[in-house]
Amino acid sequence: MTMKKKKKSQKLGYRPCVGICLFNKEGQVFVAERIDTPDAWQMPQGGIDKKEDPADAALRELEEEIGTNKAQIIGRTEDWLYYDLPDHLIGKVWKGKYRGQKQIWFAMDFDGTDDDINIQTQHPEFSRWKWVGLDEIVDLIVPFKRDLYQEIVLQFKLLKP
Repeated sequence: MTMKKKKKSQKLGYRPCVGICLFNKEGQVFVAERIDTPDAWQMPQGGIDKKEDPADAALRELEEEIGTNKAQIIGRTEDWLYYDLPDHLIGKVWKGKYRGQKQIWFAMDFDGTDDDINIQTQHPEFSRWKWVGLDEIVDLIVPFKRDLYQEIVLQFKLLKP
């Protein structure tokens, strides 16, 4: 990376977002494979609109990404969690405005059935989905988000022993 590019990326801010750790009745967590990155799994997440409450954003994002918001909030991260994009993605995603994301994560109990989940939404982001153990999610995520996911596991593991 050139010094010029590095200096520019350091001046960029973080995109405010929410993430959802959705638990089913068995205590497993919802993950889905990204359409644009095969073998890259993640939990639902997305941007917070201006003046939008983060909890409202989380329920909206859940419905936009997996077709349902049949869930109850049972916890949230203590503070913002951050991640930086890898160098090769800076300037290419989010119209080049951000160096990464700052996220508030919500733990939610899913009170629907698997039939309520529909990833073929208006703007699909995922090609397939599954339920996994909370301890499995870190190994499924892209490497640049693994530290963030490890923190999510630490903060939410006591909610669903």
